[in-house]
Amino acid sequence: MGCAQPLAVSTVYRCVRLLSESVANLPLRFLRMNADGVFVDDRRDRLHYLLSVQPDEPYNAFDFWSQAIQQMLLQGNAYIVPQYDPMTMQISRLVLCTRGTVSYDQLNRQYTVMDPTNRLSGTFAEEEVIHLKNLSLDGQTGVSTLTFARLTADIAQTGDRETLNRFANGGNVRGLVGNDTSVRGFGEYQDTELDATAADLDEQFQAGKKIVAVPGQVKFSQLSLSSTDMQFLESRKFTVREICRFFGVHPSFVFDDTSNNYKSAEMANVAFLSNTLNPMLRKIECELHRKLIVPELCCERRFEFDRRSLYACDLQSRVQYQTQTIAAGIYTVNDWRRVENMPAVAGGDTPLVSANLKGLQALLQEGEPGAADE
Repeated sequence: MGCAQPLAVSTVYRCVRLLSESVANLPLRFLRMNADGVFVDDRRDRLHYLLSVQPDEPYNAFDFWSQAIQQMLLQGNAYIVPQYDPMTMQISRLVLCTRGTVSYDQLNRQYTVMDPTNRLSGTFAEEEVIHLKNLSLDGQTGVSTLTFARLTADIAQTGDRETLNRFANGGNVRGLVGNDTSVRGFGEYQDTELDATAADLDEQFQAGKKIVAVPGQVKFSQLSLSSTDMQFLESRKFTVREICRFFGVHPSFVFDDTSNNYKSAEMANVAFLSNTLNPMLRKIECELHRKLIVPELCCERRFEFDRRSLYACDLQSRVQYQTQTIAAGIYTVNDWRRVENMPAVAGGDTPLVSANLKGLQALLQEGEPGAADE
């Protein structure tokens, strides 16, 4: 099954698009540790531009990461080769290799690239290639999700073709044409007449007729049941949910769960973030950290997706999340105002905590004799 064929199955298309665009939608930040030990955006570094604006000539940042995740899911692997400016030795571009142009030598731990589309060819050491792997059985190369879901995806494609045929045939089904009385001595003549009758019936069914007159002694026997009798929709619903399980996507995200309510939708969002999206984001962060940061700076530099928008998908949840993080002293008022692209306010950089919260030392001091008289 080629790469384009699985995407013809609507559930596969939706799952791949949801996962790839969910990753691409999050800002990827390159952070450095400042003098206070806090990680802040390193906007002066070339990597900041490559990760947030344009990794390479054909792509903006969104399309680049969307394509990378699609390759990882559908092919099992996505390969990104950093290219360096010979004068400054800074990274000048991040090349996302075209599908099928990279081979990996596990014995020598090196990659061979033959990618004329991106004007890139040669042999690269393992540490020179950012390798995003899907689920791996050997830790070296990833396996496409469709390899595991092949049978289910094939069933879905067969179902799609059957549905198309049913619509094309006006919803009619196949059958047998026979004669309930056999006339001896006229077998060949009788068979010819039956063939002609069958061809005539088929032509009328193909034209969309629902009721057709059957001549004389001819008997029409239906071979297959109608869509309703076969419970065809139920079998397709099962296939949709099977594909969703392989991709780690709740059926409501592919618009399949008609019984969905707000509470179950909220739980589905949490499960998607925790069990599906977060591991994928962490995988990318770890690989970028390992391949683009020298060991001497591994504790002072960091790649991190900004996940804050994921924790609050609607306006009410967003305001509630911001209020709670401010009240807990995790973020300041101005921290959130900067996220919302609003100017800072006086006193907004001071961390706030609830007046009901007290430290253990303060409670011990209050319990000491004479503390109440002070």
